[in-house]
Amino acid sequence: MSRITDPRRAERLARAVVSDVMTYHPESVRAGIEADDLFDRLRPELEEARTFFEGRVDPELVARSNAFDLALVDVLVYRSGRVRSRIW
Repeated sequence: MSRITDPRRAERLARAVVSDVMTYHPESVRAGIEADDLFDRLRPELEEARTFFEGRVDPELVARSNAFDLALVDVLVYRSGRVRSRIW
């Protein structure tokens, strides 16, 4: 299978992969936002998601893009804006 070289496709993949983390671990996401330890709390899941993403996307595109990190913010953090937290 060839790797993704289109930046828009890579962004969509990143969002889908991070959305899966949010879908399968909603309580950990909520608790992580509330306690301000989201990335530590989900470290194993996020590492697995990043590894999957990087395995599907061309390494040069991964190196020059921040698609996965943007997806973390857009999907995990922004979509959790309704969760009560001391960080906002």
